[in-house]
This record gives sequence, structure tokens and C-alpha cells, in this order.
Amino acid sequence: MPRLSVVIPLYNEIESIPALIDALHAALAQADAEVIIVDDGSRDGSARALDEAAQSWGAALKILHLQRNFGQTAAMQAGIDAARGEVIVTLDADLQNDPEDILPLAERLLRENLDVVAGWRKDRKDGLLLRKIPSRIANRLIRRLTGVYLHDYGCTLKAYRASVLKGVRLYGEMHRFIPAWLSTLTYTDRIQEVPVRHHPRRAGKSKYGISRTFRVLVDLFFVKYFLGYSQRPMHFFGTIGLASLAVGSAMLLYLFVDKFVDGAAISGRPMLIAGVLFFLAGLQFLNTGILGEMLSRVYYEAQHKTTYVVRSSVHIDAPET
Repeated sequence: MPRLSVVIPLYNEIESIPALIDALHAALAQADAEVIIVDDGSRDGSARALDEAAQSWGAALKILHLQRNFGQTAAMQAGIDAARGEVIVTLDADLQNDPEDILPLAERLLRENLDVVAGWRKDRKDGLLLRKIPSRIANRLIRRLTGVYLHDYGCTLKAYRASVLKGVRLYGEMHRFIPAWLSTLTYTDRIQEVPVRHHPRRAGKSKYGISRTFRVLVDLFFVKYFLGYSQRPMHFFGTIGLASLAVGSAMLLYLFVDKFVDGAAISGRPMLIAGVLFFLAGLQFLNTGILGEMLSRVYYEAQHKTTYVVRSSVHIDAPET
């Protein structure tokens, strides 16, 4: 069983493949490692180039061809599922991250008994307006909402303990939030980061634009909910529902007293409409919380998931008599 698995999602990077293969050869020459490159439905000839590389590399290089372009998260999950190493390192295929940083990240994870070592592109070689500034804003927001204080969530170069990483499933565009997901399974002080090298893109073109920032913000709301309330959705929806019920009930009680004690007309008053809306919204939030509790139980029980993770166990047999 290889000790290290390197997972690389790839889409339309035919110009980068020869340099990528050479760099991986040089970086992992002395390592007990496997490389898994996931071709995410490339249409530019990358699939053939990867197959030719696999013929020359041998069994240590595995190529997975996906049926179509499913996105980076799905491609990364496919590679993680196929990985057999004790440590899994993820890496982009565009060579902006340096394969020479793979082993230092993996060695630090093992040496300090960590679960995640994330790369930090401290001297990032990207455009300021369209890449650096949106990234800084998104990273600051992610840090505040998730409680996992990393400088660079967008850096794909990260080393993970396989036993922890395989405890989560990635969907949608959630690959950038993997450290936050893993905080549900481990302590945040077991998630560290180190500066890594970053190079200008040498070939091809970036698959990301400014629109990615908006997708990050949308995904972040779900991540925040999942991290805090996935096992207790009633605490989230119930709190909002009770607050809404309280506001609506107070408004309706005030109008009731105003109508039957003071004899005021209330039929055309905006407070009546607002009170009814707050009251009904409160009932709806409570109902949503109940449905969420039921779905949470279905999610865990149908897949035989546990609400805990065992790191290791020690059992000493009683001496024979």
C-alpha cells in the first residue's frame, strides 16, 4: 500500500501535461507514492496525452477518465475515492503550485501528527484586481464564519490524513471548504498551514473568473449551516421561528387590546398584516425545523453514519490463567 497518494484533478490542460509529468517524476522520485490524475472530461486531447504518460510511468500513475465534465469537486472526490495512501495530497494541474512542495507538506503532517496541512500562497503570482482582492475578501469571510483560520482556502495544494479526509463527501463546489468540513471531525488545532511556492501560469488559461467569488459566497451559507446545525436543525429554524412567533403575537395582542378595550379600528392597519405574517412565518420555521430533524436522522441512519469519529482504540487482553 503506497504511503502517499497525490490527487490531481485536470481539465483541458494538454499544454501543461508534459511539464507536469516531469515535475512529478522529479519531486516524487524517492517517495513511496502513487499519483492519481483525474481527467474531468477534457476535450482538448488531454486524455490521450495522459494515457501516453501512464504507459511510460508505470503502475505508480493512475489515470481516471470521467464521462464528462463534472467539475473540480467531483473530480477531486473521484481521486480521493481511488487513493490508497495513508496521506493524500491534492494539487492543481496547471503547475502554479510546485510539486516540490508535496513531500514537505506530507512530512510535516506525519511528523507533527496533524490531520491537515494547507498550502498558503503567500507570494501569489496572480492578477491583483480579479484574483487577489476577491480571494482576500472571500478568505476573510470564510475564516470568520467557519472558525478555521487559514490564510488561503483557495490553494488546492493541501495534505490530508486519509482516514479523516475519507470521512466526508464532497458535493457541488465544496472542494475549497475541505478544511472547514474536516473541522466537524477533528480539532482545528490539528489543521495547520505553511507557505508554499506559487508560479505564474506557464501554459493554457485559467478556468476561474470573478464569478467564482459569488459562488463561494453562496456555498459559504450552506457550509455555515452544515457546520453548526447539521445534527440539530431545530436549533436553527426553531430559534428563528420562536422569535418570529413572539413578534407576531405581541403585535396581534396589542391590536386585540386596542380593538376591544379602546374601541379602535384595526382592519386597515399595516400592523395587522405584519403581525399575521410574523405569526405564520414563525409556524413555518418551526415546521421546517421539525422536517429538518427528520431528514437529519434519515441522512445518518440510512447511510449508517455515526455522529462521532474514532481516531484509534486500545484493547489489552486479560492475561490467561
